[in-house]
Amino acid sequence: MSPETGSWEGAGMAVLSLTRAEAEERARLLTIQRYDVAVDLTGLPTGTRVVCTSTIAFGCHEPGATTFADCVAEIESATLNGAALPGAVDGRIVLSGLAADNVLEVTTVIADSTSAQGVRKAVDPADGRVYFWTDLPPDVTRYVWACFDQPDLKAPHAFTVTAPAEWLVLTNSGDPAVESAGEARRWTFPPTPPLSTYNLVINAGPYYELRREGAGHDLGLFARQSLAPILDRDADELFTLTTQGHEFFAEVFGMPFPQRKYDQVFAPEFAGAMENYGCITWMDWFLRRSTPTKAEWDLFSRYLLHELAHQWFGNIVTMRWWDDLWLNEAFAEFASNWAAVRVTSYSDAWAAHLAGEKLKAYLVDQGPTTHPIRQPVNDVAEGAATFDAITYPKGASVLQQLMTYVGETPFSQGLTKYFAEHAWSNATLEDLITAIAGETDRDLTRWSAGWLDEAGTDRLTLEQDDDGWTLVAEGPNGEPRPQVLAVGVYQRGAGALERIALVEVEVTGRRTPLELPAGADLYLVNDDDLTFASTRPDANTRDGFFEDAAGLPTPLSRAVAVATAWDMLITGEATAGEAVRCLTGVVTVETSESLIEPHLNRAVDVALLWSPESVRDELVAEVAASCRALAANPRLRKVALRGFARTAADLDSVAWLQSEAGDDVDLQWRALIRKAQLKADTTAEVRALLARDQDPEAWVSELTVRAAIPEHDEKQAVWERLVNDQDVPLGSLHQVTAAFWSPGQDELLKPFVAKFLELVPEISTWGQMAATTYTRTLIPVFGVDEGFAEKIQALAADAEPVVRANLLEKTDLLTRMLRARA
Repeated sequence: MSPETGSWEGAGMAVLSLTRAEAEERARLLTIQRYDVAVDLTGLPTGTRVVCTSTIAFGCHEPGATTFADCVAEIESATLNGAALPGAVDGRIVLSGLAADNVLEVTTVIADSTSAQGVRKAVDPADGRVYFWTDLPPDVTRYVWACFDQPDLKAPHAFTVTAPAEWLVLTNSGDPAVESAGEARRWTFPPTPPLSTYNLVINAGPYYELRREGAGHDLGLFARQSLAPILDRDADELFTLTTQGHEFFAEVFGMPFPQRKYDQVFAPEFAGAMENYGCITWMDWFLRRSTPTKAEWDLFSRYLLHELAHQWFGNIVTMRWWDDLWLNEAFAEFASNWAAVRVTSYSDAWAAHLAGEKLKAYLVDQGPTTHPIRQPVNDVAEGAATFDAITYPKGASVLQQLMTYVGETPFSQGLTKYFAEHAWSNATLEDLITAIAGETDRDLTRWSAGWLDEAGTDRLTLEQDDDGWTLVAEGPNGEPRPQVLAVGVYQRGAGALERIALVEVEVTGRRTPLELPAGADLYLVNDDDLTFASTRPDANTRDGFFEDAAGLPTPLSRAVAVATAWDMLITGEATAGEAVRCLTGVVTVETSESLIEPHLNRAVDVALLWSPESVRDELVAEVAASCRALAANPRLRKVALRGFARTAADLDSVAWLQSEAGDDVDLQWRALIRKAQLKADTTAEVRALLARDQDPEAWVSELTVRAAIPEHDEKQAVWERLVNDQDVPLGSLHQVTAAFWSPGQDELLKPFVAKFLELVPEISTWGQMAATTYTRTLIPVFGVDEGFAEKIQALAADAEPVVRANLLEKTDLLTRMLRARA
């Protein structure tokens, strides 16, 4: 997309992205009464054709006026109030001479559902069965059927789907009427409540189904037939988490989920997760082929609760325009952690959030793509570029600070009022803040302006002089944001640090005097992780801070120390060696299985990606030694061996790993990736393992081994598979590209850096999800020269907003890595 024209290039036309002004005018003019959408999938088992007929009943408040409907798909026929309409121009069907009540009927054809935006015919390589799904994020529903594609034109949707007789069909509302239609079956679903166009879904295919009662709801789980044993393995935990989430959100939002049926579909070739009302779609990568670790379950529990929270934040109450996207995403992210800690077994969720997603947010918020959590959005394409670490983890952390600032009970009471007032309609930031402010004595005007309308990260530092301690707070533009946090005071005891004081601080200006005990061994700023801020140890304890982090007594306090060390690394205030020592020290003593894996992964990344070449082998060896020691603990064995697979120094070490891995096919693949990086011939072992592996996507693991081989012809073959064939599932793309850009292969990789630069202008034409995933995963991390960042910036200037944001974010990360390597 060109930022000047606001248009995607697609379907042989310039496709305009809806502007805010256009949306406001259309919302002023129209009331959408109902959608009836008929979808014919009967051609899919042997072909790729999908036919949709969208019938829209709508009122016009100014009869005689002109507006437009959105439609990018190929139009077979279109009528307004029975009169034929000309075709779409720039993805828009002009509607003129509107009556007070109107009916628009448009039949669209998707000729190739294997590559079109918004839909997918997926074939399971394990058994040849065909599955179908829709994915309709902002600006995409119009690629499938005609609609008014903006969040504040909500309306009931009634779907009728004709599909092969052996298929199941799922959409937003449950309890369809099913009847024979020749050799097919027709599924007629009752109308949904009023929903925005991006809340909709159709999932269809010969799915394996499990159902269970939970929290008064009829809960469903679905997966392709070849993954039925894995769904069976995980079903108890999935049903338990879903039930716990429904119960918790019904209580704290003052409103149970209003529909009895709630389905979750693990779909082949899907990317990410989508919170469609009543019918979540997941990429089936989340059904881990190897038994999930505690950290993987912790992460997925929060994803599951995130999508469930969206039923309230986004579906029942929807933001009016994309400048309030955070009302959906930040709240869902926050609520998932809140629920996980309160009602599930994943009680370290906030610490895991800090160790993973929040550290990403600290990086992005101090880089070139930072932006306010709430910001002006001129068109939908700009809005799509804000699905990032600012909107999600920073937004969630800011909401945690808001709950700390006003108190949990007033916060929950404000949410209850918000949902009661705005259910099935649209709301704004002001609506939410007003609801919460009405339950507290605090003035939230300055809080809202500072946290939601200003970009950047506050810096908090302790200073000590003859008069005592001072917390120095510096905001991005000078004055810090209003916030409440805590400083922990620790004294060295018998082999560990003991917290002897926890001092709460309310920041109202740049310098806040503190009453802290003198002579402690460590002072931890933002203990309990109550705010979103970059923190630093005091000057006297700085040098020992990295080693002392391991002596802290709780998973959360250790995670706060790790966050400080990480932030010092990315800003050039700590070396890779200091960060590795901090991380390996912490994982050696860590008691939370939810945190050991992300900490260990970060230690491996720092050693491999951030360390100067002169000390890389030494730091990698330190991490490998930690992994080998942790592997002696049966509970941590898998996690430790995964880390060792990335850091094994030689073929003897890989042989030990293969022996330890035994029947664990996932670990055996990881061992072969490392073996390939070490220049060993893996051909026979790959062939044998491929024959053993029951995973339908085992070929992706084979491709990953090939990607790691330090030979030009192999790199070229993998590059063509990634870029030309584009058949690697988007959810698995990262594992292949991470092996492709292997450390120590700089000279070999330089030609592919040039190929990536040549590819950048094309990526914008691949569709929103593919463009996002490829720019985030295919960008080089080795083989780059000093001019790479400048070349990327020039290319990004003309890229579609999602591509531009990801290119600049990833290039900033690479620039910081290069500085650390130097």
